[in-house]
This record gives sequence, C-alpha cells and structure tokens, in this order.
Amino acid sequence: MPTAFNVIATLIAKPGQHATLEALLRDLLEPTRLEAGCERYDLHQDLQHPETFYMLERWSDDAALADHDKSAHIQRFRAKAADVIEHFELKRLKFLA
Repeated sequence: MPTAFNVIATLIAKPGQHATLEALLRDLLEPTRLEAGCERYDLHQDLQHPETFYMLERWSDDAALADHDKSAHIQRFRAKAADVIEHFELKRLKFLA
C-alpha cells in the first residue's frame, strides 16, 4: 500500500539572485499543485537569510514524486535556475506524530 510522505526542498540562491530564484519557484506552484498525488506544495523564505527558500511538500507516494521530477515544468525550472542556485537539498520525511 502506498504511503504518503513529506518533502523539504532547500534552495539557496547565489549572491544577488534571490529575486530571480523566488520568481522561478513561484512559477512552479500552480502546475505542481495540479499534479496527481501532490497533496501540498508550499513555498517559504527564510526571514534571516532571504536567499534561502524552502518548498514544503506532501506526496501521496513515490510514483507521484517521480512523475513530478520528470514533469515539463520541473525540467524548465532546472534549465532556467541552474545559473542562480548555489545549493539544493531534498529531504524525504516520514510523519510520526
């Protein structure tokens, strides 16, 4: 039986590029929220470090996240964001309580 899980994606913009990265991340919200299996996809910005963004996500199963990873809008994002991202990290989390 598929198990839903949460994801935290951390993206840090290169110096002077946080506005560009924010715009690119905002462009992902609508198409991703319409994807099958996407239960949550919320963008946050660190108040103390405005170059740092967090995408808080919830996926119904591994297949849904894999499909998201292959989607046209994620592929476009990667191509456009390659020059503005300094660091990217994805953590998959199991909800406990």
